[in-house]
Amino acid sequence: MTLLIKNALAYIDKTFKKSDVLIKDAKIHSLGISISSDNIDRVIDAQGKYFLIPGFVDVHTHLREPGFSYKETIRTGSMAGARAGYTTLCTMPNLNPAPDSVEHLKVQTDIIDRDAVIEVLPFGTITKGRKGIGETVDFADLADKVIGFSDDGTGVQTEELMRQAMTECAKLGKIISAHCEVNELLNGGYIHDGEYAREHNHRGICSESEWVQIERDCRLAGETGCHYHVCHISTKESVDIIRRAKARGVKVTCETGPHYLTMCDENLQEDGRFKMNPPLRSAQDRQALIDGVLDGTVDIIATDHAPHSREEKSKGLEKSAMGVVGLETAFGVLNTKFVKTGILTLEKLIEMMSVRPREIFGIEGGEIKEGAAADLALLDVDKEWIVDPDKFVTMGRATPFQDWKLQGENLLTIYRGEIVYETV
Repeated sequence: MTLLIKNALAYIDKTFKKSDVLIKDAKIHSLGISISSDNIDRVIDAQGKYFLIPGFVDVHTHLREPGFSYKETIRTGSMAGARAGYTTLCTMPNLNPAPDSVEHLKVQTDIIDRDAVIEVLPFGTITKGRKGIGETVDFADLADKVIGFSDDGTGVQTEELMRQAMTECAKLGKIISAHCEVNELLNGGYIHDGEYAREHNHRGICSESEWVQIERDCRLAGETGCHYHVCHISTKESVDIIRRAKARGVKVTCETGPHYLTMCDENLQEDGRFKMNPPLRSAQDRQALIDGVLDGTVDIIATDHAPHSREEKSKGLEKSAMGVVGLETAFGVLNTKFVKTGILTLEKLIEMMSVRPREIFGIEGGEIKEGAAADLALLDVDKEWIVDPDKFVTMGRATPFQDWKLQGENLLTIYRGEIVYETV
């Protein structure tokens, strides 16, 4: 199919320029001001007001298959991503079987090949069984089949094990994407160990449980030369440790999520839709994360999209499962709270959601230019809408952004030259 998008504000050379974009054979064929629509299968007019971008990339999603398809499937999760303007999702290994061997990984990739509507790239585990202890996986066997290695949901508990993993991954040129959590510091906590926990008699998760492991791993990354990526950072100490590690030349990158940038423990309610891991921290932590975004310490904004069943999220803060959905609200939340308020430019947000994820994880694309892959999204940055979880495509419904009034919505998603979602 040939597709012509006319009068778009296209992300070209790191800025937005009015352009027509012709798509042919899954590639961007040509750019120009007045490309003829003769003999074109489909023409879409962006009216000089819609922004055409390289499709978003989420380097931290949970698509729950195999093993937990009652929460989400590869199909529903990838469709939710397509609706939100994502053309690539990197899926975490919290699965059954965990992708800790070629055989176990194939169970997942067979489903991806059959059901995914956009690109889905799996992580392999760091340890066998994703336990954070015991033995590491055979990294060489898995290296060419996974986007990186992670024990997400579990921190690697010993320095010896992480050093071994980093040494092997450095040799293979693969990234370690680490969930940082010291088990012995958790003490049964389930929300941030802060003012809300104390006032409402909840058990808290201390900030040290996150940043102590990041501090250890930044040192090990410096010693081994491994590219170390830190998942969903939430504390001010984490930002400072990563900032200082970058300054001394450590190959460390990191992500945070929309909820950590826009909420804190003062916003908690006695509802499972506010429960995730790591938890919403203090207002000071939130500001440190924003500062990290502004100065480049924080590289990527990822959603940590983590769907659960209604029953699993209906048991309050103490007993609900940890995790909230995030794909379909990410751009709207960030555009509303940061771009529309002048804290970030739209160009900076696209860099963090589309460009830097590709650069860090070695994923094709990130530019609108002739010959590039036609993985694109068309955004209406002014469209107003209210978050209604019952209208989500994802099977998950638990979001802390429920009933928020947002500006900014995806209108069209193109993957490999084909339209996989549209409202235009």
